Amino acid sequence: MPALDGVEEYGRQATHSPYLEFDRQEWSRLRADTPLPLDEAEVPLLSGQNEPVSVEEVVEIYLPLSRLLNLYVRATQNLHQAATTFLGKPAVKTPYVIGMAGSVAVGKSTTARVLRALLSRWPHHPRVALVTTDGWLFPNRTLEERGLMPRKGFPESFDVQGLVRFLADVKAGRRRLKIPVYSHHSYDIVPRRFDTVDRPDILIIEGLNVLQTGTAANWRKSRIFVSDFFDFTLYIDSETKMIREWFIDRFMTFRNLATNDPTAFFHRFSRLSEEEVRDYAARIWSDINEVNLVENILPTKWRADLVLSKDNDHAVRRIYLRKL
Repeated sequence: MPALDGVEEYGRQATHSPYLEFDRQEWSRLRADTPLPLDEAEVPLLSGQNEPVSVEEVVEIYLPLSRLLNLYVRATQNLHQAATTFLGKPAVKTPYVIGMAGSVAVGKSTTARVLRALLSRWPHHPRVALVTTDGWLFPNRTLEERGLMPRKGFPESFDVQGLVRFLADVKAGRRRLKIPVYSHHSYDIVPRRFDTVDRPDILIIEGLNVLQTGTAANWRKSRIFVSDFFDFTLYIDSETKMIREWFIDRFMTFRNLATNDPTAFFHRFSRLSEEEVRDYAARIWSDINEVNLVENILPTKWRADLVLSKDNDHAVRRIYLRKL
């Protein structure tokens, strides 16, 4: 493990930490008698590219987490009912919003899909939506005009104000909200195409910078931050050297899948040797993604309500839950 800085000490020091720390076995016991609501054949379908998830991982890590979140959601629903009783009229239904942050290639998308699948099986909140912040990246053309392509994924490459407006509308209980669509096939925003979110019971927002509070120019334009709209937050963590290897492996997978598809963004790397592609991916990691991680993403880790810390096999080994 790297030496802990002051922020890490704040998060992990046993005596004064605002977190409860669990190893895998301790956390697994918090599942209690909650049954696995997924068929074992469903679990592999939730994995991403180079982001494996096993039935054991779902049972020992994500099932207890879904139980915890179910308790939190029910408590919030009861609070809304109390407000209705006090006001003497029905309150507008608003989704319970879960924010999820972490580095590129750390496995956020897989975690989000597993949680969506599990949470949707609980009886009191069956409608669970998942939205990634990729839809609020500026189009490549805009990034090129602003000289931001080398900083794609950094806070300034996102339409933060658009994302804040979307979340404000979510919390206002508005219906049929449009979400811009980002294509990992073309590596760009899809023009004039939108998905829709319509008052789900739970909304999971997954993205790189969702826990930030104004460290970049785009964030400083408003005193309202994306994280202000979250009811619960998670951070997916691992050592930087491990994430680097996962990123390079995933880059290679995307390149191999695009070999015979000239419309795919990664097809441009198909004429390079495997060694050349790995070297290129390593440079992208060190010049862009690692810089973004160190400067913008990692400093927000201990703002999360829950931190899942992964080992080199992608399995969660330590869990940090913020004390109430």
